[in-house]
Parts: sequence; C-alpha cells; structure tokens
Amino acid sequence: MTPIRVGVVCDLLEEGWHGMDLIADMLLDALPAVANGACSATRLRPPMVPRWSRLPLVGQAERARLVDRLTGRLWDYPRWLAPLASEFDIFHIVDHSYAHLVRVLPADRTIVTCHDLDAVQAALPQNRRRLDPGRLLAARILDGLGRAAHVACVSHATKAELLATGRVDADRMSVVYEGVHPSCVPEEGWADARPHHESPPEILHVGSTIPRKRIDVLLEVFAGVRKDFREVRLVRVGGPMTPEHRRLARSLGVLDAITEMPFVERADLATLYRRAALVLLPSDREGFGLPAVEAMACGTPVVASAIPALQEIGGGAATYRAPSDIQGWTGAVGDLLRERQAEPVKWRARRQK
Repeated sequence: MTPIRVGVVCDLLEEGWHGMDLIADMLLDALPAVANGACSATRLRPPMVPRWSRLPLVGQAERARLVDRLTGRLWDYPRWLAPLASEFDIFHIVDHSYAHLVRVLPADRTIVTCHDLDAVQAALPQNRRRLDPGRLLAARILDGLGRAAHVACVSHATKAELLATGRVDADRMSVVYEGVHPSCVPEEGWADARPHHESPPEILHVGSTIPRKRIDVLLEVFAGVRKDFREVRLVRVGGPMTPEHRRLARSLGVLDAITEMPFVERADLATLYRRAALVLLPSDREGFGLPAVEAMACGTPVVASAIPALQEIGGGAATYRAPSDIQGWTGAVGDLLRERQAEPVKWRARRQK
C-alpha cells in the first residue's frame, strides 16, 4: 500500500520560534513510526529571503527584520507552497500563526495545530483598534483556521477560546496535547536520591521575554525568595532580558544572581530541568505551557500561574498561584525550597507525583 504523503508545513527557520521548531521536528520523527509505515512525512519550509535587513544602515534595525518576516510569511511562503498542493495527500500546518497558508492549499486536506489565540487577537471584534498593523495578518490567520478541514488544539482551554470566536465549528476541532522531547526524563536513580545541597539551589524559567510571560513577576518573586534563601539563583533560558527587565532586576538587587542563557540544545535543556530545584511559569496567558510538562517529565516540581491552560496541563502535580499574587508566589516557592531542604521523603513523593 502506498503511504499517505503528509506535508509538514513548518515555521520559517529564521524566525527562531524554537518551540514550534521542536514540535515540527518531533512530528516529522514520530508520525511515520506511530502510523506503522502507513504514512510518510516531509518537511515543507522555504528559506526566508532577506530584503530590508540587507540594506545598509536601516538593515540593522529590528523593524527591517520584522518587515522581512512579514514579507516572507505573506508573500514568499504562499508562492513557494502553492505549486506543491498536488504533491501531498495531507498538509499539516504546525503553527496556527501560519494558518493563512490554508488559502493556497486544498483546505479539505489541511490540518492546523492551534497553540493559542495571541496571533488572532487583533482581528477579534472586541480588540479592533483603528490603526493596528497586525490586523491584516491576524484576519488572514483567523480565515485560514476557519477554512481548514480540522484544527487540533493543544488544550481544552485553547479549544474553548477558539470556539468562542465563532469561526471554527466544534466538529472540526479536537484536543491533542503536546508531547515532550525524548531527552526529558528523570536522572537515573532519581526516585531514591536525596536532594543535592552541595551547590546553591536554582530556580529555572524557560521562555521568551514577550509581555505575557510576565518576567516582571518572575523577578519580583525571585527577589522575595532571596530574602530567606540568599544562596538561590535564577537561571533564565530564552535569550537576554529586555533593558526594562534588567533595570527592574538591578533595582531589586538580584541582577548578579541571574544567569541568562539563549535557547539551548534539547539535551542540554533537559539537564537544566533536572538540575533545577523548581521551575516557575508566571505567565498571564498560555495555550499549553510546554516548559511545565518538560519539567515534570524530568521530575522537577513546577509553580505555575493559576490560569486554565496551565491548570489543565499540570493537574494535581503542580502548585498554582494567581499571576499577580507576588506574595503568594513568594510564599509557595519558599515553602517548596524548605521542603526540599528539610523533608526529603515528602520531596521525593512530590517529584514522583
């Protein structure tokens, strides 16, 4: 029997959306295996053409890169992809923010994974402002989601939000949770090991610095925790903090206790998860919360915002606090660090859970 040909439509590599690249890579690796040879998977992704960013002087500005990204998404990608419409039986658009590509594909054979609704906010009636440059792309994304044969949402929370837009029927939607990379496993002998006290405990945060990640909350909580745990350090993976965040960290007196790292290789990230005492996710909006699942897969406890998606994903194994409750976050993190130090049996049970 001829395998079903699946074209996996990926983000432009140059955009640097590491989470979406991870999901695409795992889908490409796993899909033929779980289908027991009944399908084949091919990566579809053109190179991003630098135009404005190649110009002298203005090319170094962030706006030039943004224009290149928009041109790549809205102009180059559709024209590169359209001729391939007859070469695959099914298309799977990995990232909903590329859902506008459904317009150049056979919609009845195209699936889109929806991770959150951030990319379509500008096109929703309650958020429409007179001058919003993101509205054009948002409207096309929402239109693409409405045209697709099926939309796989990464959580029930995301599905409910998308359903509320009225653009996608419930019978064309399902919930498919994101998986973790195979490197995200506990260290050998972790269930019987006592906590390591030779080095200072580390609090880990993984993610970008976009506003909804609430790096300001992360820094204020960290500063509060250090009042009782002077040796604790914060490790942040996802690139450098913004100048505003650095000013806040300096004013809180914690800048020297923070290690900033770029996005790292997946095996290295798993090592950081295992080494951390706790992982914090203070976001005020998430569609899923992959770092929470990755951390828990490594046996590392998580403190997360009490928002629907994170509560759905973390279940009873994570600790939750309201995004704006700095005192509550500080208390919860302090209690867990004390448990780690003084109650090894209880701490092992938490890690196992």
